[in-house]
Amino acid sequence: MNTETQLVADLKSESTRHVAFNDLVSQYKERLYWHIRHLVKSHDDTDDVLQNTFIKIYRNIDNFKGDSKLFSWMYRIATNEALTFINKRAKQMQITNEEVQDLAIANLQADVYFEGEDIQLKLQRAIARLPEKQQLVFNMKYFQELKYKDMSEILETSEGALKASYHIAVKKVEDYLLND
Repeated sequence: MNTETQLVADLKSESTRHVAFNDLVSQYKERLYWHIRHLVKSHDDTDDVLQNTFIKIYRNIDNFKGDSKLFSWMYRIATNEALTFINKRAKQMQITNEEVQDLAIANLQADVYFEGEDIQLKLQRAIARLPEKQQLVFNMKYFQELKYKDMSEILETSEGALKASYHIAVKKVEDYLLND
């Protein structure tokens, strides 16, 4: 039995669930944190979304069928939680998702956890201008260096479509960086 299969079995067992969940959190929290952070931008918001992600994982582990990797399933949950957060924030503030992204980027400079320079802020602005799906693909490929196969499982889209989205996103980001 491979380690992922064992981890899932331990997560589904009442007697080992707590220890297994702590292992899962320590194994994946950093990767999921950065995935969410690239979407919502703010450290504090990322912490909230990450916590919600792990709560959903814990509550829904019995629904995990093993059709995809555990990692892909958790990334899908994290992605959906981040997008839900952005949508909720936009609705609360009565602005568009793009405007939520713009505000988050404007607040990055004041974020003590952001160590970026001007070029990184400009890159974040360029990414925020992309349509949602292109943002996801760009972030997953550029920052997390995920393989198209893994992204295909997470986003439930063909590898060919993801490659095309990434190519278009890169072109748009380059254009923005060169012309802004």
